[in-house]
Amino acid sequence: MKLLYKELALAAHPTLFIFTLLGCLVIVPAYPYSVIFLFGCLAPYITFLYARETNDAWYTAVLPVTKKDIVRAKCRLIICAQLSQLLISIPFALLRIRLAIPNNPVGLDPTAAWYGFGLMIFALFDLIFFPAYYKSGYKAGKAFLLAMLFVLPAMLSVEVLSHIPALAWLDNTAVQNLPAQLPVLLAGALCYAIVLPLACRIAGYRFEQVDL
Repeated sequence: MKLLYKELALAAHPTLFIFTLLGCLVIVPAYPYSVIFLFGCLAPYITFLYARETNDAWYTAVLPVTKKDIVRAKCRLIICAQLSQLLISIPFALLRIRLAIPNNPVGLDPTAAWYGFGLMIFALFDLIFFPAYYKSGYKAGKAFLLAMLFVLPAMLSVEVLSHIPALAWLDNTAVQNLPAQLPVLLAGALCYAIVLPLACRIAGYRFEQVDL
């Protein structure tokens, strides 16, 4: 917990907090809401890039902690940011319904299913980015591009789903569609809960092989 506090106080780039607050964009009409997930992926990239430029890994390594502890702290920082982004968006998604904003013509509305897909996209990004970055401990750009090769098609797929007539129930915020959307949300939560510890474990093992 102390390392997480250190990450929040010293290692987190300001854009991490700014992008976290961008969950509020679900209130904007006719906006591709999957872009919000992109911000949740850009924030870790910029934060890791910032950590590289400030020699954060070396600074943390001289503390009485293991390399796995270093990786865990960074992973927890990103997990907090990604989940906070989704939590921040919930009041705005509810307000959107209250204001009777028309259905989003661009892509999927912020339904329960949309949140499930968001968790899946975050899980996919973290599974690729964390191990790729900690293979060297400094190649943030390469790790980010590798993750984007898989994440961007996933984001595009989420936007396309709303235009498939048979899947129209995914894009409807009506209460009667909630039971059908909940399995998608639960699948996303389960995916995130399983993948993140795996990604951190792989990244920690790889970072142990790095000579700082």
